[in-house]
Parts: sequence; C-alpha cells; structure tokens
Amino acid sequence: MKVAFVGKGGSGKTTTSSLFIRHLAAERAPVVAIDADINQHLGVALGMTEEESADVPALGAHLAEIKEYLRGDNPRIASAAEMVKTTPPGRGSRLLRFDGHDPVHALSRQVDGVTFMATGPFDEDDLGVSCYHGKTGAMEMYLNHLVDGPGEYVVADMTAGADTFASGLFTRFDVLFLVVEPTRKGVAVYRQYTEHASDFGVRIVVVGNKVQSAGDEAYLRDQVGSDLVAVIGHQPAVRAMEQGRPFALDDLDEPARKVLRRLHDEVDAQPKDWDRYLRQAQEFHVRNAEGWANKATGTDLTRQIDPHFVLGPDALVGA
Repeated sequence: MKVAFVGKGGSGKTTTSSLFIRHLAAERAPVVAIDADINQHLGVALGMTEEESADVPALGAHLAEIKEYLRGDNPRIASAAEMVKTTPPGRGSRLLRFDGHDPVHALSRQVDGVTFMATGPFDEDDLGVSCYHGKTGAMEMYLNHLVDGPGEYVVADMTAGADTFASGLFTRFDVLFLVVEPTRKGVAVYRQYTEHASDFGVRIVVVGNKVQSAGDEAYLRDQVGSDLVAVIGHQPAVRAMEQGRPFALDDLDEPARKVLRRLHDEVDAQPKDWDRYLRQAQEFHVRNAEGWANKATGTDLTRQIDPHFVLGPDALVGA
C-alpha cells in the first residue's frame, strides 16, 4: 500500500509519519519511507543524524537517470527527454519492486529496518527559477512504476499545503492520512483536502494531533465526523525525540501505540485497485500533456499511453 501523510504546516505530520514508519518496521513489514517535504526532517525523525540525512542522495537530482531506467524499451517513449513526471508505464517500461536491485532504490539508505529515500531539499540554486514540483516529480515517477505487494508499505511525508494535489500526485496513494489540529485552521485544511479529493476515490483518514482535552477531541469529531479515526495527545517521549534524546516506540504510552495499530489496520483494510490507479495516472498525464508538457517537449505525449497495458502483480511476469 502507498500512504501519504499530509496537513498544514506545524500540524505534526512529520512526527506522526515517523512514528507510523517506526511501527511498521517494528512489525517487520517491508517499508519504504520517502521524505517529500520541502523541509527535509523525516530522516532525523527516524533516527538518522543530521549528517547521515544530508548524505542521502536526492531523487530530484537524479531525475534523468531515473527516467532513462524506467523508460526501458517502451516503444511509445522515444527518449528520456520525452518523459515527464506523470508519464505512466506501458509495455516495455521497467517496473520496480521493493526488493529490486535497480538504480532508483540504489538512491536509498537503510535506517533501522526502513528503506529511506528523499526527494531532496529546496536549495539556493532553485530560488526564483524552480518550484518544488521538480523534486516531487521523481517520486511521482517512482510511485507510478512501483508494484507493491501485500504487506509492503510506502509511506511519504508530504510538503505542507495543497501541493499534494498538483498534477494528480494525491492519486498516487491508496490512503491519505490527514493530520489535523483541533483549530479552525486545521479544520479548514481538512475541508480543502476533502473537496479536492472528493471526485477521485482517494480515501482521506483524519488523525487528530495535539489534542489536549476531551473538548479538543469533541471539537474535531463535530467538525470532521467519521473521517476522524484516532487522536494523539501530548507525548513526553515525542518531545524528547524532537529534542534529540534517545527514543523507542515503547516510550510511548499505550493510547499512542494503540493509535499506530489503528492506522495500520486502516491501511490494511483499504482495497487495492490497480485498474483505478493506472486509469488515473493516464488521465492526469493527458491533462499535463495538453496543459503544458506537449509544448515543453515538442511532441504529443498523449501517445505515450498504452491502452493495452495492465498494471499490477501480473505485469511483473511480463516484465
């Protein structure tokens, strides 16, 4: 399953996503963690030092190599230069597996049983000439070509705000965990996200964070309703982790560990729909092609869509 943690800045999505990733690793589940936030802090939250996190190769800096590898011998794609972030796979494309020895996963690093990847920071060379979509584009291509199996998890910590909804990136996930504070601003972000996702069948699950009282929880339940599946209160162990002190999942109290188990159950209960996944990838590729990419590349990128390709585990046999 492919999972994203989203929310407004300061809601605690990086911390919450790191706890969920640690939980999956403790359950011995294969998990790929992706730091796709413009502020790259997930590696440190997972236990890396600042130096180790900074040394993780940025996916966005290797976009040309990623394109060339994923293109394979797909006859509908003449060159890597004609691939854009929304380019879907087709017959001849190289598909990715969790345990694959490929140039994309070679950009990852291991941390306590987790395969960690990073889109890369927004640095001074990008100021005034680039947007962060160029960084997340490499992740979008990775997600488009990854065939994840039962019991395997990709967990991405996304950048704050509505960038997740640019170019259809939000449809690349099976579940969106929306981290919401019990405030009017937090609820406003929830409404914005649900409005964006309402027509695409992407499930949004709300996790209430920084809940300090029964009144806070009641406020969220009144505003969010059944989308709210769990709430997290103050955790001294989390504050210690954020201050750089030693941390282990067992340091959390039982209610917090129960929340992580509930999130795990919510993901496992979500049906996998490969047909919808590929269809939406193709639909958003057409939108991007007609909106800007055809002009940028000088070719009709809608021809890259392979109407006879079927994505999913069976596609690995042909590949």
